[in-house]
Amino acid sequence: MATFTWEASLAASEKIHWTVDDLIGGDKKLDFTKSFLPESLARTEGLEFLLPVERRTLNQIRGHEYLVTFGLVEEFILPFVLDHARPELSGDDYRTRALLTFATEEAKHIHLFKRFREEFTKGFGVVCDVIGPPEAVAEEVLSHSPLAVALAILHIEWMTQRHFTDSVKDDGDIDPRFKSLLRHHWMEEAQHAKMDQLMVEALAATMTADEIAGAVDEYLEIGAFLDAGLMQQVELNLDSFQRATGRTLTESEAAAFREAQAGAVRWTYLGSGMTHPRFLETLEKLATGHRAKIEDVAPHFC
Repeated sequence: MATFTWEASLAASEKIHWTVDDLIGGDKKLDFTKSFLPESLARTEGLEFLLPVERRTLNQIRGHEYLVTFGLVEEFILPFVLDHARPELSGDDYRTRALLTFATEEAKHIHLFKRFREEFTKGFGVVCDVIGPPEAVAEEVLSHSPLAVALAILHIEWMTQRHFTDSVKDDGDIDPRFKSLLRHHWMEEAQHAKMDQLMVEALAATMTADEIAGAVDEYLEIGAFLDAGLMQQVELNLDSFQRATGRTLTESEAAAFREAQAGAVRWTYLGSGMTHPRFLETLEKLATGHRAKIEDVAPHFC
């Protein structure tokens, strides 16, 4: 298992320079003649009863959902990182600077996803309803133990890496603006994953085996909470699709839509993080049995 340090993570972060205005705004607009998400995440091609243009519309609705979902999770990542940094501001300088950089970049990501969502709303033509509000989601997630939240965030960081490295970088057909968002988000989250790994290790070092086991169970509770919201989002996506296309799906078509998209959404936000090799290595390092527990649950989300 790789060993990360605050100093090295900070040094890597300081080499990355981009702003929200570099990616969106002005003449940098979304191209609605293209898909937004790679097929490995969108999973629209299997819905053969939809016309190609309808599958593209659904893909774009999934892209909007992606913006909203990451806007939700960033809302609890930011306060968690700030709360983790505050108690030791006079400690390791590299650690303090790295965590403050982490927080600054998460605030930038919130702004990034909001700006892309604004551009989507201006260009798509139909309002797509979403789950939330972000404050309620954050309150529920942050009510869990710090290690459970840190594990959930680590899951998200590695998940983001997988989205780009496994699918986006080789998908030349998606909108260049959306691909740029995914790539730049990935660039900074690569360092955040290392920093969160260090937070997980520091938290676990102060806990008993039973406390760690409890935190892993709470991580699964967070996942179940998010999964329930994602299933609501599938229904909202179906409604948005029918309004955007003017097509009312038959009962059998709607059932096929729900089944395919439930699997797609679960893989995008849950399965791809739970099964990431680096995340599983972290669980294995915490104590025997935790990796196996997650691997038993993960197929439901893949």
